Amino acid sequence: MAELTAKDLEFLTGGNYATLVTMGPDGSPHATVTWVDATDGHVLVNTAKGRVKDRNVRANPRVAVAVMRGGDAYDWISITGTVVEIEESERAEKHIDELSWRYDGHGYTYTPGQVREILRIRPDRIVRYRD
Repeated sequence: MAELTAKDLEFLTGGNYATLVTMGPDGSPHATVTWVDATDGHVLVNTAKGRVKDRNVRANPRVAVAVMRGGDAYDWISITGTVVEIEESERAEKHIDELSWRYDGHGYTYTPGQVREILRIRPDRIVRYRD
């Protein structure tokens, strides 16, 4: 497991958007821009059960996450890792609300019947680029 530094945590918890790449059933990459977080040495992505990224990581847990600080193309990190846990719980609902406050400045607008989950990603390799 690669260790997240204090600077990495600033990227991951500072309201910067991330691009999450998962692998589709045919082996093709699927990239989505998403909110991101980190705790206990893991990268966290919150999603809804049944979305493409959810289905992809259930079949193949290998992922990549790229985060650029404030849109600065010369200040970024890229993390390849493995989804080691998919947490479906009230905690996932609380987490998406926390992320909504961080990114949008207000609580999350829930879709009726939607099940939220947290993808816990173990960083296996981290590449850092800072100008």
